[in-house]
Amino acid sequence: MQKNFKPHPNSFKNTFCVFHEVLPDVLDGLKVQFESKAGSSYYYTEEGMYRVSNHWGRLANSKWRLVAMDPETESKYKTGFAKWDCFYPDNATDKLYYLEMDYGKNTVNYQHRMNPLYDQKAILRTSAETTKRIKQIRNLLQLTSWAKHFDCDDIALLRTLIIEDLIYTDNTLEEIKKKVALKI
Repeated sequence: MQKNFKPHPNSFKNTFCVFHEVLPDVLDGLKVQFESKAGSSYYYTEEGMYRVSNHWGRLANSKWRLVAMDPETESKYKTGFAKWDCFYPDNATDKLYYLEMDYGKNTVNYQHRMNPLYDQKAILRTSAETTKRIKQIRNLLQLTSWAKHFDCDDIALLRTLIIEDLIYTDNTLEEIKKKVALKI
């Protein structure tokens, strides 16, 4: 029988959290403790929260991301779990976020400065600054037309040099491109 654990209703407002996908059978024996108007279900335990939803990312006043299982499950609704100590404060004014590049998957994501894996090297930025840098990196990853302005045939090298500076410096994209052009 599940012990009824209930967090304070405002404990999730203005938070950032990374949930990890789990198989839905972990919910066997648990009862739904909250259902949102958007159709998400929430299960609270002493260790953390399970959320079943078909939408992740920006939620009202919070940023909750789901790290999918590998291989990814086919269900439209995903079950995610996060420990209580993985909910970090979020706001628009403080420099709370840093960027993390996964070159193997060719993806960029943002993480919170309270993440225990933060190495203190990547530049911390506000939400808006972080969003702008992510867009710039995704354009570098998806497009190739920008590379014609460089005297270099190795676009992977160009991408890496520019992306690393976008993550680890406060230089603008134009300043970084000029610097990289002089290096090559």
